[in-house]
Amino acid sequence: MRLRVQFYSYFKELAGCAETEELLPAGGTVEGLLQQLYGRFPRLARLERSTLVAVGVEYQGRDYVLKDGDEVSLFPPVQGG
Repeated sequence: MRLRVQFYSYFKELAGCAETEELLPAGGTVEGLLQQLYGRFPRLARLERSTLVAVGVEYQGRDYVLKDGDEVSLFPPVQGG
């Protein structure tokens, strides 16, 4: 299945791009996608434990099963004051 992945904030710098397209086998999960992305963009891996993931407009857990055509957004941890 084909997925569109968007990087936000300083994740764009770490990945070297604002978005990418990824291919995963049917039944792939957010966790599987993240592991694939960390292999392709190793600088993102150091933030693995704090990366926020949205599919469409909903935040999803690592076990969420993705569907062909999903748009996945990766956000760094939220900071504020």
